Amino acid sequence: MAAAVGVSLMLAAAAAAHSAAGSAQRFDGPLAEAITAGRSVVAVVEVAGSPRAVTGPGGAAERWSVPVVTQEVSTGGVRIRTRAPLVIMGGQDWGSVVPGQTLRAAGKLRPADPGRTEAGNLAASTAPARSTAGPVLQESARELRGRFVSAASFLEPDARGLLPGMVTGDTSALDQGLANAMKLVGMTHLTAVSGANCSLVLGALLVLCRRFRLPRAPAAGVALAGLALFVVLVGPDASVLRAALMGAIGVASLAGGRSGRGLSFLCLAVIGLLLFDPALGTSVGFLLSVLATLGIILLGRRIIDWIPVVVPRWLAASVAVPLSAQLLCGPVIVLLQPQFATYALLANVVASPLVAPVTLLGTAAVPLVALLPWAATVLIAVAGTFSSGVAATARFAAQLPASALPWPEGVPGLLSMLLLSVLTFALVWAAARPRRLIRRITEAHSVAEAVVELLATRMQRVRHSCSVALRYGHGGPGYRTKSAGSNPQSRLRKSAKPALRRSTFPPGGT
Repeated sequence: MAAAVGVSLMLAAAAAAHSAAGSAQRFDGPLAEAITAGRSVVAVVEVAGSPRAVTGPGGAAERWSVPVVTQEVSTGGVRIRTRAPLVIMGGQDWGSVVPGQTLRAAGKLRPADPGRTEAGNLAASTAPARSTAGPVLQESARELRGRFVSAASFLEPDARGLLPGMVTGDTSALDQGLANAMKLVGMTHLTAVSGANCSLVLGALLVLCRRFRLPRAPAAGVALAGLALFVVLVGPDASVLRAALMGAIGVASLAGGRSGRGLSFLCLAVIGLLLFDPALGTSVGFLLSVLATLGIILLGRRIIDWIPVVVPRWLAASVAVPLSAQLLCGPVIVLLQPQFATYALLANVVASPLVAPVTLLGTAAVPLVALLPWAATVLIAVAGTFSSGVAATARFAAQLPASALPWPEGVPGLLSMLLLSVLTFALVWAAARPRRLIRRITEAHSVAEAVVELLATRMQRVRHSCSVALRYGHGGPGYRTKSAGSNPQSRLRKSAKPALRRSTFPPGGT
């Protein structure tokens, strides 16, 4: 116990020191002063993640958001050498940069939005000047993503925009109407790479390793290497790294069938990520990732076990995984968006069996785009059919009446959604175990009868005691009168009429 407390205090101190250093870098120093003053700068930065399209009113990508880390910032004749996270907002030229590149950019600094972890924003006024080329893997991944988007151009509009987002995280071709529909019904996590995609890729690799009868250690190495390549493909953003780690933990928990081990892995992952970047503690995306994984670990296996064995396990998992994640993420989601997506659970359950073919076939088609284009076209066509089903589900659910209902804001909304999650979990248990439910109801009825009978017996005893106290004038103090201790009959009012006397006979007389 003492060792556990000591380790906990040491980890807390390390996270606090790291957080304090990051906070001082963000709010103090010359860079923080330049951001607050909104100065124009020339910065040498390193790209830290994949660029994200910022769509305009027409749905087209008008600007790009690129996470970077500063190396050198020049403003007003002063050169500041520091490493601080920034987000560059630039034009079309910024959409082709890759993580790992060192770029030179000119623009104006602006404070970050409230709740963001970066030190500030840089509105770029020039195209990126490349100081160094990006790593070979990153350049290859960017080229493959571009080829994949071009290879999927023959699909219908919804599939053409959704398939690259679900496979490579590229949402530049996603229709704005479809994006709004998926947001309305709680399917936004399917428009980009999430923990589910990483879990599917890792699970497929493990199955292939088992099929070839590889030993446990080599199989683990192959699976991890494949997952690392997948992360490079979609871009090593912080959200993707979190999704990969959480997805791997979720698969390990479901495959092992031991919730305790999965929970231990989750705790270690959370501690490690917070030590690496304490700012994640204020990230809503990180919180949702942790809650979704925690739901799969604690509730997913139980819900799968409750479903009758006649139901295929893949179908049971397609219901249990989104349900368990939704139960824990729902209270946090209503804090961000105070509305209740009426058909969110149903839409995610319907779309859940379609996610696996899209992810696996689409991921397999990415390298074939460069090696065997005709084979990639076949896989893209099949994966596009499934992604059309996902898009159709989102659009249909969004058009249903009362698809989004108002919900209380703040703490009342969180508590009410938490209560709804508990009731939903209880309802699922009752529907999956009707005999056990009837037995529990019968037991509760028997207990209630016993309690009522005991209360009735005690009330009868109390009434009897009260009647005795009233008859003899003693007992509890509430029943005493002023005549207590004297003969109460002497104080009774006598009637004016003489009392009738009964004639008595001596013994033996008639």
